[in-house]
Amino acid sequence: MKSADLDEIYRTIPPRDIPWNAEAPPETIVDLVESRTVPPGDAVDFGCGLGHVCVYLAQKGFTVTGVDLSPTAIGLARENARRHGVTCRFLAADVTGDLAEFRGAFDFACDWELLHHLFPEQRDRYVRNASESLRPGGRYLSLCFSEEDPQFGGKGKYRRTPIGTVLYFSSEPELRELFSPRFKILDLRTIPVRAKRGSHLAICAFMEKKVAPTKPAKA
Repeated sequence: MKSADLDEIYRTIPPRDIPWNAEAPPETIVDLVESRTVPPGDAVDFGCGLGHVCVYLAQKGFTVTGVDLSPTAIGLARENARRHGVTCRFLAADVTGDLAEFRGAFDFACDWELLHHLFPEQRDRYVRNASESLRPGGRYLSLCFSEEDPQFGGKGKYRRTPIGTVLYFSSEPELRELFSPRFKILDLRTIPVRAKRGSHLAICAFMEKKVAPTKPAKA
C-alpha cells in the first residue's frame, strides 16, 4: 500500500471504523507474553497503527518501538501512549525500506495483520528487515490472512476490501518458503481471528531468528 493511501485512511476514517484498529491486544501476543515465552526486552511492532500492541508491551515491561508507514497513525500512536502513561518510541517509516538503524536492536519483533498489505515482490525485503532487526535467537511473530479466508469475496489471492485497500491472501506453504531462509519456524498454522465484523482465517507464524554458523578459527 502506498504511504499516501494509508495516511488518507487514518486522516479521513474515524479510528473506530478502521477495520484493523482494535484496542485489545491479540490473544496470541498476550499468551506469548504471559507465559514468558517472550520475556520482557527490546521489542518492535512493524505496522503498529495506533500503537495498541506497543502500549500493551510497554505495560508489561518491554522497551518498545512502533513503526508504521502513516505519519498520521504515528501521531495518534504517540497520543495513545501518552494517554496510557507509557513511553514508546514511534517512527514513520516504510518497513520495506532502509531500516539499518534497527540492525540487531531487538529481542522480539511482531507484525499483526501487516503482511497481507505487502505484495509478494515486497515481502522478501520486509522479512529481511525483520530478521536483521533482531539479535541472535530473537523471536518473531507474524500474522496475515489466509487464502482460505471466506471474507472479501472468498477467493483469489488479491482481494479488494470495502475501504478500497487491496490485500494479498497467503497459503501456509508460501509463508514457510518466505520465512525459512532466515527463521526457524517454531509454529505455523491457520487460526480464526476475530474482527470487528465477523472473523477471518489467518496464518500465524511464530519463529526464532537463525544464528549464522561460526567459522572455525584458523590453526
